[in-house]
Amino acid sequence: MTNRRFKDTGFEPLLAYIILTLGFFGLSIYLFNKTEFAVYVYLLFASTLIGKLSETRRTEFLKICFGDTQLKKIRITENLICSTPFFAFLLYKQLFLFAGLLLVLTTILALVNFRTTLNFTIWTPFSKRPFEFTTGFRNTFYLFFVAYALTFIAVSVNNFNLGVFAMLLVFATTLSYYTKPENEYYVWTYNHNPRQFLFSKIKTAILFCSLLALPIALVLSIFFHQNIGLILPFFIVGWAFLTAIIVTKYSAYPDEMNIPQGILLAVCLWFPPILIILIPYLFRKSENQLSSLLK
Repeated sequence: MTNRRFKDTGFEPLLAYIILTLGFFGLSIYLFNKTEFAVYVYLLFASTLIGKLSETRRTEFLKICFGDTQLKKIRITENLICSTPFFAFLLYKQLFLFAGLLLVLTTILALVNFRTTLNFTIWTPFSKRPFEFTTGFRNTFYLFFVAYALTFIAVSVNNFNLGVFAMLLVFATTLSYYTKPENEYYVWTYNHNPRQFLFSKIKTAILFCSLLALPIALVLSIFFHQNIGLILPFFIVGWAFLTAIIVTKYSAYPDEMNIPQGILLAVCLWFPPILIILIPYLFRKSENQLSSLLK
C-alpha cells in the first residue's frame, strides 16, 4: 500500500525510502546534539507512535480477520517494524539500556489495546467553529500535560533547552490537527472566498496554539529571563510551520497531503527560511484548489 501511494505521487519508492531514512537519522542526530534529554524524548515519541497501533477498534478488526493467535504475531511484527529505526539509532549511540527498554515497550504495547478516544466529552477552551482544535485537543490533551511537566522539569534542572522543547511540543501537537482533510461540506459552509477562508484558518490556528504555548513561554521568561530574547523567534518559527501545514493541506484538498509535500516540510525543519518561499507558493495553490467550493 505504501509503495502504491509513493507511485501515485510520482515518487520512486526506493528513492522515497532513502530520503525518509536519511531525514530520520538526520533529525535524530540534530535532536541528540541539542538536548541531553533527547533519549527520553525519543522513547516518548516512539511509544506514542507505536501505541497508536494498539487502538481498540483496529485490534478488534484484526482479531476478527485473523484470530487471537495470529493477532499477537501481527501486532508484534508491526511494532518491531515501526520501532526498528529508533532501535537502530539507539544502538548507534551505544545506548544499549534504552534500546532494550524500547524492545520491552514494543512487546508490551503489542499485547495490549486501548481506546484513543474517551467515552465522555472533555471540555475544551475552544469554540465549536475551529473544529480542528476542539477534536484535536480532546484526542491529544495528555500531550499538553507532558509539555507542562517538561517545563517544570526544565526549571528544576535549570535547562532552558528542555523548556524550549516543551514549547515546541505544543506547536508540534497542534500541527497534527491539520494533517487530515475534512469533508468538503465543512469548507463549503464558510461564507468566504478562498483567500479569506485561508486567512481565517491561519489566524484561528495561531491564536489558539499561542494560548496553549503561552504558559510555557511565561514560565521560561520568568526563570530564564536572560534568554527571553530567544522565545519570540521560536514562536515565529512555530507560527510559520503552522501556516505551512495549513496551506499544504489545502493545496492538495480534497485529497490528503502527498508524500513529496511531507518530504518538503521535513526539509524545512533543516532550513526553516525555505518557508518564506514555500508558504506563498502553497497559499496560491490552495486558493486554486478551494476556488470550486468557495466563491
